[in-house]
Amino acid sequence: MSAPPDGQAAPAADSAKAGARGGPKLRSREGGAAIPLDATDRRLMNLLQSNFPLEPEPFALVAAEAELEVEDVMTRAQRLLDGRIIREITPIFDTRALGYSSMLVAARVDSEHPHRPAGIVNSHPGVSHNYLRNHDFNLWFTIATPPDSELGLEGTLEVLQRLTGADSIRQLPTLTLFKINMNLEMEGGTDALEATAEAAPPRELEPQPYDERDIAVIRALQGPMEVADRPYDAAASEVGMDTAELLDHLRGMVERKILRRVAAILYHRRAGFSANGMGVWRVPEDRIEETGARMAAVRGVSHCYQRPTYADWPYSVFTMAHGRSKEECDSILDSIADEHGFHGDDRATLYSSTEFKKIRLRYFTDEYAAWEAEHSG
Repeated sequence: MSAPPDGQAAPAADSAKAGARGGPKLRSREGGAAIPLDATDRRLMNLLQSNFPLEPEPFALVAAEAELEVEDVMTRAQRLLDGRIIREITPIFDTRALGYSSMLVAARVDSEHPHRPAGIVNSHPGVSHNYLRNHDFNLWFTIATPPDSELGLEGTLEVLQRLTGADSIRQLPTLTLFKINMNLEMEGGTDALEATAEAAPPRELEPQPYDERDIAVIRALQGPMEVADRPYDAAASEVGMDTAELLDHLRGMVERKILRRVAAILYHRRAGFSANGMGVWRVPEDRIEETGARMAAVRGVSHCYQRPTYADWPYSVFTMAHGRSKEECDSILDSIADEHGFHGDDRATLYSSTEFKKIRLRYFTDEYAAWEAEHSG
């Protein structure tokens, strides 16, 4: 499936104008509003998001860093899970490193009745995120297809466009990955979210070698981990390893860029982060590498990518900002605009009004082939 040709009706660049066009102003309340958290909860959530240890008794190490008793840490972690503040503690594998084809997609669907096409998109097991955003291209989703997919990514998007009746679908693959780190700052305020750290080099996107043992480990470990003294033991037993051997294997997967980390994933709204704004930037070609790296260093930016531009879409760098309010998201993105001198037509912000889907991908399952068998006819 090709990109929209020149001359096709262009989406508006200015999100304020898009919001004034009378599109849906729905807001998902799945999981409810934010609930009160004490200072210890917030510190613990920061630690669990950063890097859950690849050690036999990880909660004991987290407790030591938090200066708490391990029983308190485990009780709090279970309460945060039961209260749907922490979504899950889980391994985060690298989709591209595993040879899956993936991209961000923007679709233009019926703005008065977006739920039906959203449900169709959600039915694909490789769709991990799906949002309604304040734009002519109003349905934004990420999708991945496995290495053995018969349809492939292009063919899958053609099927989805036919099934949803989308007027147009814009493909926005990652050209350079500057940052992906969904790690919400639970203790600091807006100043902490606007702060910068040393920029990391762009991540490798090429598929990495892996074998059947890697696949068995991924199948055994992916998904929510239990709050237990030794949470890796069950997966180790499933693949016929002892726990020390499994953990050594996982450390090797980190070195090979197959496994990013093990971490807690939060329910944003329940954790107090009610807004997410996708800031898009018109960056000159010769400044993309430097600018993308500097934008990625901002604490309140969870994702930063270079994506392709089109005649009617001039934005080459995407930054996802998360805040406790729209005003906080605006502040994060405004600070980036001020630092780099991007104002007016050089930038736009797209806000989500409804979260249709947000999951961790499951790899090496039969769901992908089953979806293709059902929908490729």
